[in-house]
Amino acid sequence: MSAANPYFDRFFIKPLQALVLTAFLFPLQGCAPEIEPGAIKHPNVLFISLDDMNDWAGPLAGHAQALTPNLDRFAEQGVNFTRNYAPSPGCNPSRSATLTGLHTYTSGMYSNYQEWRKVPELQRVQTIGQQFRSNGYYTAGAGKIFHYNQVDTLGWDDYYPSIENPMPEDDAPEVVPANMPVFQYMYDKFDWSGLPVSDEDTADFETVAYISEQLGRDHDKPFFLAAGIYRPHLPWYVPQKYFDRFPLEDIQLPDVLPDDLLDLGPVAHELITRGGNYHKHVVEAGQWEKAVQGYLASIAYADEMVGRLLEALENSPYADNTIVVIWSDHGWQLGEKMHWRKFALWENVIRTVMMVKVPEGLEKMPGGSANGLATDNLTSLLDIYPTLVDLCNLSGRDDFDGVSLRSMLANPLEKVSRPVITTYDYGSYSIRFENWHYIRYLDDSEELYDLKTDPEEWHNLASALEFTEIKAQLAGHIPTDPIDLPEVSLLELMDHHVPPFRSKAYFFSDERKEWMKRFKQVPDQLPREQNSIK
Repeated sequence: MSAANPYFDRFFIKPLQALVLTAFLFPLQGCAPEIEPGAIKHPNVLFISLDDMNDWAGPLAGHAQALTPNLDRFAEQGVNFTRNYAPSPGCNPSRSATLTGLHTYTSGMYSNYQEWRKVPELQRVQTIGQQFRSNGYYTAGAGKIFHYNQVDTLGWDDYYPSIENPMPEDDAPEVVPANMPVFQYMYDKFDWSGLPVSDEDTADFETVAYISEQLGRDHDKPFFLAAGIYRPHLPWYVPQKYFDRFPLEDIQLPDVLPDDLLDLGPVAHELITRGGNYHKHVVEAGQWEKAVQGYLASIAYADEMVGRLLEALENSPYADNTIVVIWSDHGWQLGEKMHWRKFALWENVIRTVMMVKVPEGLEKMPGGSANGLATDNLTSLLDIYPTLVDLCNLSGRDDFDGVSLRSMLANPLEKVSRPVITTYDYGSYSIRFENWHYIRYLDDSEELYDLKTDPEEWHNLASALEFTEIKAQLAGHIPTDPIDLPEVSLLELMDHHVPPFRSKAYFFSDERKEWMKRFKQVPDQLPREQNSIK
């Protein structure tokens, strides 16, 4: 791979894309905007991270019952990237890639069960916080930005609750689990319940209050403020009023095709049964409707926290000189393909929220973003870091695996042709290009979906001869020399964890087979007719 920018070299310089790229990228380089007197060279940044929010959020219109008025309103104020994808379907690798600018296959940071600070390739680059701080910005954060306690200790002037303890203490019912019966190898946070508390008593409110206080202060230099809102991550424990908005008897379950699993390969089946076969246990316990209610309630709660942050900015002296970025690390499934949680490469796991608002008057973008528009161009969370470096005139990095979206922020409706890659652990890839979604797993099993005609990904076309050429073209975007997963970065696994794919040899090893015997179950076929969320 090119040391300068492997993502650009491999995935953009393609003959069929050259004309589009000339229009898209050259305005950033050869046609610099005319600088107005008094233009803002170093704008402030409000950086809002959500956790596990899938495409049910209003701006992505994935569930008819989702209530996200604040995200909806922001979509009318900024640019909504409706086909945006995560680098990985796990919190740790997705956040590490987004916040360092290096894709998983460039860095070797593939799994939740790694310590990103021990990955050699990530030790040599500046994180987004370090980049802003080294360029004279005041940097402060609160809540989950990096993965739990794997904090970027060098990136912050201040952090709440502290740099060693980055997340406020969360709330829980008196007795847990409150609803979901425990089954062997279940993640112990896999539960949902309303809480008899107010917003002000919750952990995410503390994060919002701290960042709001920062917005109310006088600052003598530009700032980068990061708010890590933890919901809708499990457990779905939020104030009862959010559950009350979604009466249980009205809950609409995801669409599920009864024989959906018949055209999937061994790795896909392993992902579905991961951790003891969640779908089987949720259905048998009669908890599916309650789980969907809990997720919708947690989305609504997270939306309220976003609204409080945006209101604090609007009421501050910085409303007109602050870039706002709202993003989630990846999506989530609640029974689609009989799969629960993240850790898979299907569309509603890897597609995720990203919206950006750029104020007028910036040196790099005098007219600001084309607010109120949505783009269906493919983008990646990896584009956030280089976009902010570009807009904020930061120096020190030119090795990003994403690209600046400055041109797209100005012209969201201009078509840009581009593949976007997501990895699951080492060696399993999703390639999104135009209407196609191609997945190739470490064992070489494949899936191919035409999302224009099959948005639910029910019909795997990979074995159909008429799609051989398309499949080969998409497979051509898979990295040929991904970096190995550095074993020095591995964490000790808990009983419910699935060992990360370290290499093809390890995937087929006796060691891994022995560990995976505990999860060896075949998903039951769907036991009853399901409602539709359409």
